[in-house]
Amino acid sequence: MGIVSLCSMFQSYQKESFFDEMFAAERGEVFPHYEALLERFDRLDEAEVTEKQRRVDRGFLEQGITFTVYGDDRGTERIFPFDLIPRIIPDAEWQTIERGLTQRIIALNLFLHDIYHEGRIMKDGVIPEDVVKTAAHYRPEMLGVDVPKDIYIHICGTDLIRDGEGRYLVLEDNGRCPSGVSYLLENREAMKRAFPRMYRHYGVRPVDHYPELLLKTLQHVSPRPGQTPVCVLLTPGVYNSAYFEHTFLARKMGIEIVEGRDLIVLDGYVYMRTTKGLVQVDVIYRRLDDDFLDPMVFREDSVLGVPGIMDAYLRGNVALANGVGTGVADDKVTYAYVPDMIRYYLDQDPILENVPTYLAWREDDQKYMLENLARLVVKAANESGGYGMLMGPTSTSAEREEFAAKIKENPRNFIAQPVVSLSRHPTICEDHEIEGRHIDLRPFILYGEDVEIIPGGLTRVALRKGSLVVNSSQGGGSKDTWVLHR
Repeated sequence: MGIVSLCSMFQSYQKESFFDEMFAAERGEVFPHYEALLERFDRLDEAEVTEKQRRVDRGFLEQGITFTVYGDDRGTERIFPFDLIPRIIPDAEWQTIERGLTQRIIALNLFLHDIYHEGRIMKDGVIPEDVVKTAAHYRPEMLGVDVPKDIYIHICGTDLIRDGEGRYLVLEDNGRCPSGVSYLLENREAMKRAFPRMYRHYGVRPVDHYPELLLKTLQHVSPRPGQTPVCVLLTPGVYNSAYFEHTFLARKMGIEIVEGRDLIVLDGYVYMRTTKGLVQVDVIYRRLDDDFLDPMVFREDSVLGVPGIMDAYLRGNVALANGVGTGVADDKVTYAYVPDMIRYYLDQDPILENVPTYLAWREDDQKYMLENLARLVVKAANESGGYGMLMGPTSTSAEREEFAAKIKENPRNFIAQPVVSLSRHPTICEDHEIEGRHIDLRPFILYGEDVEIIPGGLTRVALRKGSLVVNSSQGGGSKDTWVLHR
C-alpha cells in the first residue's frame, strides 16, 4: 500500500472504525488498486465534478433511466442516484467471489429440485420439512415436475456485504425476479463517458455482454432445441417499479416485451399475438411473481398473467425463467440453511459464509431475539426492499414491542441477525464533500449451459449519513463496480 497525499476533495475524509474499501487503517494509506483513482481526482476541481455529475444525471433522465417509488407525494419516477467514484475490486478478490457464487447457485438449484422431488434433504433432517413447506412461495403444484435441464434459478442476484474485517458475506439470495442489472450496465456507460482515460488505464473487465449471455441462458432451456427459440420478456406493465429495466433488457436482447394480454394458451402451447398472427413462444423471461402468473392456478384476481400458462409449463411446452416455486430459495429462513445445503449436496465447505442468523421458530433463538431486540436487525422472511425490518439500535421501544408481538404470533416468519458494520466507500455528498457511505454488492449470476457471473455487479450505496439501508426505495444510490483484469 502506498502513502498518497490526499487531494483537496479527500482532505477532510474520515475513515472512522469501519472497513474502508479505499483506505487502510491510516487515512493516508490507500490500497494499491485505488492509487490511480486518487491521483485522477487530485486533478479535479469542484466545478469539473459538478459538470460531470450534471452530464450523467441529464443523460439518465433523457434515457429514462428511472425507478418507481410507490406512495410518495414527491412523485413516483426518480433517477437512480449515481456516484462518480467507482468501487474497484482486484482480480484475486473477484475470483473468490466468483467461486463462492457458483457454488451457491448450484447448491440452491439442487435444493429446489430435491424438495419438489425426493425430498432427501428433509428426510435426512438437514432442513425441517415444516420450514420448507410453510415457506410463502413453496408451490405444491411443482411436486414431481421436471423443469428443463433441471434448472430452477436461471437468473440470480445475490447480495454481498463486507464486515468490519473486510470479509465478504452473503446477505440474501434473490432468485425470483432479481432487478438492478440495467443500472449496472448504464452505470458503466456513464463512467466510460465521464472518465474515459482513467477507465482505459485501469483495464476494467467489461460487462456489456450481459444481454447476450442472458439470451443464451434463456435459449438453453427451450423445449424446441432444433430451431431458433422464440423468447419473450413478460412484464407486469408500465406501472411496475422495474419497467425501465424490462424494456431495456428486451431491447438489448432483441426479443419482444409482452404483457399477459399479449399471450394466449391454446391446446397446451403458448402463443404471442402479433400483427402477422399467432407465434408460438418457447421461453418466457418473466418479471412477475408466481402469484400473478396464472389466474387459473394462483390468484384468481390477477389480470397480469396468462390463463392456462401453468398447464403449458407443466406439460413442458414452454420454459419459464425463473422457474415456478423458486421463491422458497428467497425465503430468509431458508437462507440460513444454504451453508448446510452446500455441505449436503456438494460435500464442500461454503466459500462465502452467511451472516449469523437466528430463527424465531427455534425456542432458544426466539428467547435471545426477544431479549436483544435493541441490538439486532429483525427481518420478515419474505419482505424485500428494506421493508418489514426492524433496525434494533435505531428503533423505538414502541417499534420493538410491535415486533416482539409479531415474532410471538408468527415465529416462522422472522429471523434476526447482528448488526453488521457494512464496509464504507468514499462517496461524493452534499457540497461536494467526500464522505464514507455504507455499501453492498449485488452480482448477477446466470445459470444456463454454464454458470456465468458478470464481472462486478451493482454496488448500492446508503446515501443517508450513517444509514445501513442501501435500497433505492429507501434513499439509496449506486456506483459502477470495476473488476480488474489479472
